Amino acid sequence: MLLRRPPPITPEPGPNAKKIVSWNLLRRTGAAVDCLVTLIEQERPDLLLMQEATKEIAALKDRVGGVYAWAQLPGRIHGLAMWSPIPWAKPPEIVTLPPGVLIDRVCQVLDWGEFGVANVHLSHGQVLNRRQLRRIESHLPVRAAVLGDYNIVGPALLPGFRDVGPRRPTHAMVDVLPLRLDRCLVRGLVCHERMVLPRGLSDHHPIVVRLSPAPEGAASVGRLRGMAEAVGRLRRANVRGARARRDRPGSDGFAASPR
Repeated sequence: MLLRRPPPITPEPGPNAKKIVSWNLLRRTGAAVDCLVTLIEQERPDLLLMQEATKEIAALKDRVGGVYAWAQLPGRIHGLAMWSPIPWAKPPEIVTLPPGVLIDRVCQVLDWGEFGVANVHLSHGQVLNRRQLRRIESHLPVRAAVLGDYNIVGPALLPGFRDVGPRRPTHAMVDVLPLRLDRCLVRGLVCHERMVLPRGLSDHHPIVVRLSPAPEGAASVGRLRGMAEAVGRLRRANVRGARARRDRPGSDGFAASPR
């Protein structure tokens, strides 16, 4: 009889818990300012992260107040944007990421006091987007969250971080293949709530998470555990590769067929 480990108990969100919404807007043909105003009124986020935001989205500040920051992608009509009802101590840092073949990417990193938040729209290349994550990690404090459109299929493989975002698909490729592209990875934080919202006029669903700092010491423990898990995955991959080579006819351990 196998004994199953009980699920971890998530503490109730305290006064320091922050509600974050992330949404890929689909440039000029998707969600516009009116959609964002409705979203803010319904969800009351402490922070709204946007991908594929055009310069017209800056009108959001005139409609609902708060603070707004836009980081345009080089040579594109769109970029990343952040909105908050409460002013930040300093504006988000713009981090340049390893470039793709067609699009140069940047990331917004906000120092939110108790933890950092990165707003991302990563490249489609499945090696490149993971390299971009590692670049972003080097600009983050011990406690941090990375949210946005990852364009990643499979695990993100970012040591020390846990994927706490919703598990439901957030995008349908050519309206057929459902994918979970919009994610939230955290280090040193606890996720109290996660959900996927209706898609609206975009081709992506917004995601919602409620985060708070983990107890003291949990961040460093989580980082070490994540690194150990990454090493374990690499070792298992090496073992599988060695077995495949060993089982191949004519490889070491098997007599080659006579010619």
